[in-house]
Amino acid sequence: MPTSKVQPHSEVAPAATPSELIDKRISDLGDWRAETLSQMRTLIKAAIPDVEEQWKWMGTPVWSHDGIICTGETYKAVVKLTFAKGAALADPAKLFNASLDGNVRRAIDIREGEAVDADAFKMLILAAVALNSASVKAKATAKRAK
Repeated sequence: MPTSKVQPHSEVAPAATPSELIDKRISDLGDWRAETLSQMRTLIKAAIPDVEEQWKWMGTPVWSHDGIICTGETYKAVVKLTFAKGAALADPAKLFNASLDGNVRRAIDIREGEAVDADAFKMLILAAVALNSASVKAKATAKRAK
């Protein structure tokens, strides 16, 4: 039976942060989807400077603040921004164009060459954060009332 030597762990590379993994995803895409995802990420950070970036579900960028705001998935033909509680958000600019028949989520599919109204998108991000924060406050109030 062969034996193997265990190497000391003196130089173990630290795990990549979620932000670094998102950077790598954008870099690896190297096409219009990279540019689009990067632009949308920039808008999210502009709207909510203290947004938390996460890496979930085996490689999905996620932006959170008191709960998930949205995810950023990339497919061959679209960059999809799925809002976790999108069905509860007002969308006066009609940015949501996918997952419209669900009871909870709504999504924005962006195809090559398409642009999203930056101000309207930032307002949607702010509305999602406000909804998350209200939900956290309501849960805390209910817990104190028990």
